[in-house]
Amino acid sequence: MTGNIRAPLREVIARHGLSASKALGQNFLLDAQLLDRIARVPGDLRGASVFEVGPGPGGLTRALIDAGATVTALERDHRCLPALAELGDAHPGLLRVIEGDALAMPLADVLPEGGHIVANLPYNVGTALFTGWLSGEAWPPRWASLTLMFQAEVAERIVAAPDSGAYGRLSILSQWRSEAKIAMRVNRAAFTPPPKVMSAVVHIVPKLAPEGVRAGTLERLTAAAFGQRRKMLRASVRGVPGALAALEKLGIDATRRAETLSVEEFVQVARELG
Repeated sequence: MTGNIRAPLREVIARHGLSASKALGQNFLLDAQLLDRIARVPGDLRGASVFEVGPGPGGLTRALIDAGATVTALERDHRCLPALAELGDAHPGLLRVIEGDALAMPLADVLPEGGHIVANLPYNVGTALFTGWLSGEAWPPRWASLTLMFQAEVAERIVAAPDSGAYGRLSILSQWRSEAKIAMRVNRAAFTPPPKVMSAVVHIVPKLAPEGVRAGTLERLTAAAFGQRRKMLRASVRGVPGALAALEKLGIDATRRAETLSVEEFVQVARELG
């Protein structure tokens, strides 16, 4: 069944008595043109596998299927399952719906190697999911790209440059072995119900990881450095064995604060720590 035969999304929502759950961090996107734009961010999805978290009534799911993707959608809210089942029936073989919690779902169970993750993430778990997909020693990751909707404030932290208020652990985690950019900004009025904040779609693709650097070491280093971000490095990373010696060896002034160090400088320190 083609997209122009399907019932309008608002009609589907009304028929199933759906409403966005604040407890689940839901905000529904209904604008078909906007959803199509989001589905185009990863590039050509014809024949591609896509994992979507929190599809809700299936607005973005529709756009992804229309873009040619085969979608695995993980939905925690059982109220949305009948609407998603209808969409699956309309597109045999193109939509697999799983009821479950994304935080407890191994990525290997829902995404083939080289697939894409595209989602309007629930605000209450979005950052935790994102950092999980970026973490770990194995690289490159299973995913070929991440296209994710965040609160604009979180999106700015992901792409932030050094010496800015938004720059921090999330910036380094996102940039040290990936390319991150804000693909588009989304007005709060586009959602039902409108959230209190603006949103943005972030697009991330993996790149070669620097040699000789362990992800766990970098994560511990940045946790210490930004855990007390107003302090000088000589105080904030004192508890990380070898960190002060590494700073001295690299010629990095220990009186600097964490937000002044570039991603590359953090990588260099982590490499020295082994």
